[in-house]
Amino acid sequence: MKPILFILLACVVLFTSCKSENKSTNMDEIGHKISITDTLQLTFNNGDKWLVNAETHEGVKNMEAVINEFKAEKSENYKELGNKLSKQTSYVIKNCTMTGASHDQLHVVLVPMLDEISVLRESNNLIMAKTSLTNLEDLIQAYFKHFNL
Repeated sequence: MKPILFILLACVVLFTSCKSENKSTNMDEIGHKISITDTLQLTFNNGDKWLVNAETHEGVKNMEAVINEFKAEKSENYKELGNKLSKQTSYVIKNCTMTGASHDQLHVVLVPMLDEISVLRESNNLIMAKTSLTNLEDLIQAYFKHFNL
């Protein structure tokens, strides 16, 4: 009987300690907000921007335009926004002719973009959708900081 009680108590302690650690995932130890881009392993090409094909650049520029329009309209239809953005990422993926290190670096920023767009398309939680939009804007800015035609 005592071993079962010990295991149960250990599970409760582990569960509650993990739960409290997850509460501040967007803050560092001294209280600064951590951006999604802070977690990327995105680098420069020997100090220069990586070169991308025209379709990739066009697709990301279109994503930025879709977001700007969404914000100008003060819309809260995040699912529709996600669907529009998904069309742009599909265009990028379908037309990507990149290879090598530049392609690998593009994936460092593109994969999190796809994740955030999925949240926009699927979430019924307004706070999560707004957070995903902010993250996506940060990722797009990281793209423009690290990539060019």
